[in-house]
Amino acid sequence: MIPGKYRSVSGRAANNVNCGLHLVIQTSSLPEKNKVEFKLNKDTSSFPGRLLQHDLERNYSSRQGDHINLVSSSLSSFPILQRSSEEKILYSDRLSLERQKLTVCPIINGEDHLRLLNFQHNFITRIQNISNLQKLISLDLYDNQIEEISGLSTLRCLRVLLLGKNRIKKISNLENLKSLDVLDLHGNQITKIENINHLCELRVLNLARNFLSHVDNLNGLDSLTELNLRHNQITFVRDVDNLPCLQHLFLSFNNISSFDSVSCLADSSSLSDITFDGNPIAQESWYKHTVLQNMMQLRQLDMKRITEEERRMASVLAKKEEEKKRESHKQSLLKEKKRLTINNVARQWDLQQQRVANIATNEDRKDSDSPQDPCQIDGSTLSAFPEETGPLDSGLNNALQGLSVIDTYLVEVDGDTLSLYGSGALESLDRNWSVQTAGMITTVSFTFIEFDEIVQVLPKLKIKFPNSLHLKFKETNLVMLQQFNALAQLRRIDQLTIDPQGNPVVNFTLWKYYVLFRLSHFSMQKINGTEVTQNDMIMAERLFGILAHVASSELPQYRLISILGDARKKQFRYLLESKGKKPGIINEENNDSKRLVGENTNRATLNYTTRDFYNEKLE
Repeated sequence: MIPGKYRSVSGRAANNVNCGLHLVIQTSSLPEKNKVEFKLNKDTSSFPGRLLQHDLERNYSSRQGDHINLVSSSLSSFPILQRSSEEKILYSDRLSLERQKLTVCPIINGEDHLRLLNFQHNFITRIQNISNLQKLISLDLYDNQIEEISGLSTLRCLRVLLLGKNRIKKISNLENLKSLDVLDLHGNQITKIENINHLCELRVLNLARNFLSHVDNLNGLDSLTELNLRHNQITFVRDVDNLPCLQHLFLSFNNISSFDSVSCLADSSSLSDITFDGNPIAQESWYKHTVLQNMMQLRQLDMKRITEEERRMASVLAKKEEEKKRESHKQSLLKEKKRLTINNVARQWDLQQQRVANIATNEDRKDSDSPQDPCQIDGSTLSAFPEETGPLDSGLNNALQGLSVIDTYLVEVDGDTLSLYGSGALESLDRNWSVQTAGMITTVSFTFIEFDEIVQVLPKLKIKFPNSLHLKFKETNLVMLQQFNALAQLRRIDQLTIDPQGNPVVNFTLWKYYVLFRLSHFSMQKINGTEVTQNDMIMAERLFGILAHVASSELPQYRLISILGDARKKQFRYLLESKGKKPGIINEENNDSKRLVGENTNRATLNYTTRDFYNEKLE
């Protein structure tokens, strides 16, 4: 009985390894001619469950087993293979020793013409005794116990090497196998891809079920069309874009969690079939459209053909993502520009404060031999801005090179908050603010601005932003309680926040009580984020009520009237005119009005004059 045609197919689908190779062995019906045609089918269409193993059909291997003898020799520790003449004639180019319980490779003499050798399902631990088979094209050692690739240096014609399901830890000793077309190393213990860059004719590489954590070092594999990396521990992939013929890449059941870790795949022009199922990335909602929008050349994803509708949806989502990216880039640019501007404002502020301090020092120490340079800055006194700068991408860095960092002030509207940095920002109050924007502002923040300068624009603030209820001061040189008197001219304040940075006044123990007393007509709710209680109001009155009474009683009437507003001037004159009337004529309501006006009058005497205004009056 003569075998006709044998084709390798999957006999172990559970392994889930896939290589696109068909081995076709055809023999003539005339044994005496021994004509053998060996074909490597280059069709790269593959089936997901098919194994790369050259399993001859069961009847072929069983017939060979009937005519093969392994004879022990006293001269060697290896068994010697003996085949009958009939077997040699029928199967001169192939030999199957499958499931023979071999622990070593037997000595094979007189078989130099062998082209296919099968050692599947044995217990072989080392490749040896085959160096004389220099015409060998296919060597199958699937399912053995081999720990190292060796003994192959003379097999220069070898095209197919199957070493799946062994104990190999390292890819090595393949230097002379430059004609390899198929290399199967699945089911081993390999941790690194190495020593294969010279295999320029390799078409199929199977490294499934190993211990790989990353994919790289693939340069030189110019003929590779199929790469199987299923069931590893891979977290990132490199160099795949350097494989000009790669069409099928299987990455199922690894640890890939982001597209950035496999971004090189987007640069591959030949890749048409890829799998990511079983990876964390495949669980993400954006997974499919991200892969499709970055790899438009794909025909199959996770073994499913990609439809035109899926491509269209991916394209739409890609445009939306691009818009989001542009907007994010714009916001990052604005944020960085803001940071640079505020830092510049802070430097200007520190220079100004240092100059003032040096001038005061020089006036006190005119006789000093080594006066300090007014422009010198002690690095320890520089103002710290709370925003931290993170790492910037190259695109943002390039964009920032065109930004001006010489801005000396910044005006920012964020929701209901108006933030002013630097004294130049106060000029923004003269702008033509829209009614809608102005009406939204409830919080006004001042930073790196002298309080005396802020005092001069408070009337504008009251008019421009009628709904402003919360004032914040940071680095404004609030140094004495008297400065709080200036805030009384505003329409209303519910909250006041005084940052300790650059405002020494908060070091006074009773500063909050003074604010509550002087601005009691506002019925403030919070100071520095703390709720104001009725007990706080009572304590403020006890501490500073007598001070206001003394101040108002010491002033002459014309001076008292001059510091009151128009409405309170009329009420005050009314009170003065009522002094000569008999007791009881004035009703209870007028008594309440008198008491209230008296309290406001007392507090009104506690005012604040800025240094510039005071100097102008002196002149």
